Amino acid sequence: MNGRRIGLRKRWALDLFSDLYAAKVSEHRLDTLFWECTLRCNLSCRHCGSDCRVDPGVADMPLGDFLRVLDEQITPHVDPSQVLIIFSGGEVLVREDLEQAGREVTRRGYPWGMVTNGMALTERRFRGLLDAGLRTVSVSLDGFEREHNRMRGNPLSYERALQAIRMIVRQPALASDVVTCVTGAMIPQLEAFGEMLIAEGVEHWRLFSIFPMGRAKEDPTLRMTDEEFRTLLEFIRRTRREGRIDASYACEGFLGGYEAEVRDHFYQCAAGVSVASIRVDGAISGCTSIRANFNQGNIYRDDFWEVWQTRFESFRNREWARRGECADCRMFRYCLGGGMHLHDDDGSLLYCHYKRL
Repeated sequence: MNGRRIGLRKRWALDLFSDLYAAKVSEHRLDTLFWECTLRCNLSCRHCGSDCRVDPGVADMPLGDFLRVLDEQITPHVDPSQVLIIFSGGEVLVREDLEQAGREVTRRGYPWGMVTNGMALTERRFRGLLDAGLRTVSVSLDGFEREHNRMRGNPLSYERALQAIRMIVRQPALASDVVTCVTGAMIPQLEAFGEMLIAEGVEHWRLFSIFPMGRAKEDPTLRMTDEEFRTLLEFIRRTRREGRIDASYACEGFLGGYEAEVRDHFYQCAAGVSVASIRVDGAISGCTSIRANFNQGNIYRDDFWEVWQTRFESFRNREWARRGECADCRMFRYCLGGGMHLHDDDGSLLYCHYKRL
């Protein structure tokens, strides 16, 4: 299949979705807030876009600082039950007060979840997090044991992640998924790996490309060739049609003819539109994968809600991205320059998903 070809019916649907997205940008209703509560991590992954480490040289944000912003600057303006708070890192489980943080946001009426590598998720810790109101959890698993451990740099990482997944799938009320960063070496194993996840009871599986930031920038072997990328999308589309596991491609970029066939919706970058983050140093941004030069303020000197309402222009008006290879692209209306995290420090696009096809 020519992944760049878009039929008339799909183009009509894309036009409609583009108009709906413009209305969403205009409203910019906050529905997801990431709290980057730490940059510490118990692993040293080859593909880490944040370059996190055991001692990152950056202190964890005190829980009280985050709760102050939540109480004084966010809660008065939102329905807490409609805003999902996601604890992210680093590795969130290195924080000993994570359960306390969960109890506090639950007490305030917010649902919350976390992203974890599973290394420190014991039965006792998991029970404590559930008691603290844990509602959603994503676990990273990047392939079978050899490939996953090679990526994560720890011989126990695969076993611990799989143990975490087995605990999680036994909780039907808990929304969860497995997140896989796909390398070229993983492509021939996708079918078998998917079968293993199905056998383990996993219902939702998100697959990502590795983008060249952090440590991944120094290791080009982690990135797929264009042909491997196309193979990945074909696999996801086929798996979705089979319906035995809800596989989807990440919210990274516009995918031409694969749009609405490898995800539940057409491409959109929700960062700064419905998704915000408070970084470990207090910076206010879109999602935590985006470069620091797109920070819009800082909780230690700015009011979060004022920043959310009046800044984020670079997220909500993407005309600045219409340059370079995007300047004369006919797909720009649907793509708007791709994911914000795919723009480097000077705003240049790292790579275009559509052109890869």
